[in-house]
Amino acid sequence: MSSSTLSESEQERLLEKLDVFKVKGRDKRGRNVLLIIGKHFPARTVSGEVLKKYLEEKIYPKLGEKPFSVVYIHTNVQRSENFPGISVLRSIYDAIPMNVKNNLEAVYFLHPGLQARLFLATFGRLFFNGGLYSKLKYVSRLEFLWDHVRRPEIKVPEFVHDHDDELEYRPMMDYGLESDHPRVYSEPPSMDPISVYSMRCIA
Repeated sequence: MSSSTLSESEQERLLEKLDVFKVKGRDKRGRNVLLIIGKHFPARTVSGEVLKKYLEEKIYPKLGEKPFSVVYIHTNVQRSENFPGISVLRSIYDAIPMNVKNNLEAVYFLHPGLQARLFLATFGRLFFNGGLYSKLKYVSRLEFLWDHVRRPEIKVPEFVHDHDDELEYRPMMDYGLESDHPRVYSEPPSMDPISVYSMRCIA
């Protein structure tokens, strides 16, 4: 299914149903939090124009005129399923009202992964003008997110907790040295070089 098979109203209802964007809770500085769950974003069925309209009508007004922060959950995001594309992201960013950009004070990027880190390190300063890149804070574990965000006010999906638990047994996943394909472990894995170094990271 592609965005061409759904009407604009159907695409908007899909975004609402999947709960991709939610203004919920506060961080430790008392700022409102815009929670974005990357895995839930239906990149193949929602157009960039519909996404911009949805943000303008449903999300930005909820932020008001006060400083806010973003918690972006990158857990289990797959480029072919959940990533709208660089040109779409740039278009959306450029369309954000200036007052909203100015009020954004921090972006907490949970479970970034190696590819996301490399992309942002290479293109972040060019891609995001207006100082957004300097507001970006990588968060490798949920326990570190709670250093910045009020835990009782933010509901994180169960799959995020599961991935976080898996990272405790497989720390090489943080650096792209081991595949993040789900597996079940009864004990911590061995450090055998063949199992540790994934072919994915050198492809």
